[in-house]
Amino acid sequence: MSIVEQITALVRQKSDEYRTNDPGQYDFWNGHLKYVYHEATELAKQYGADLEIVQLGALLHDIALLEKVGSKADHHENGKKLTEQILQEYNYPEDRLRRVLGCVLHHRSSKDAENIEELCVADADILAHFGNIPMLFDAAYNLHKMVGLENVREFMREAFEKDFDDLSERTKAEFGPRYKIIYEVVLGEEND
Repeated sequence: MSIVEQITALVRQKSDEYRTNDPGQYDFWNGHLKYVYHEATELAKQYGADLEIVQLGALLHDIALLEKVGSKADHHENGKKLTEQILQEYNYPEDRLRRVLGCVLHHRSSKDAENIEELCVADADILAHFGNIPMLFDAAYNLHKMVGLENVREFMREAFEKDFDDLSERTKAEFGPRYKIIYEVVLGEEND
């Protein structure tokens, strides 16, 4: 079994444990991580990045949230520490480990990315939001307790625009036509 397959199994197990113990029953794997993994894999292939580094970064980027270590605001830093511990247990090569750690540490914005692998993971984390629109509706209605279609529409408009602005210029150019369609279909309005 490859390291990516082993870490996938580990992350899915931790996601199941989180869902079982979380009062909100959030399913990290089906709600977010599988989308990030898919988008990161596609970007890595398209951009010529190291596929294994990107896939491991995508799988582990939110490990601190799964493990409930620290706050959401610092989950990238705590995630880096946890990722290092996990991959060392698998005797992952040190030079490659450092690259995965960069993906986890810099996943919150492509503007922090120091190489193509980090950019792939950061952009995939954002693209995953567009791949799972029901998650945004759930956040609006259940997490933020919003009432009224116009309030939800404004919440989603702001989320869409912020996410799109956070993408790297390269991914914005590639994703732009898809973004325009998603924006128009979900919000029922044109995006200029």
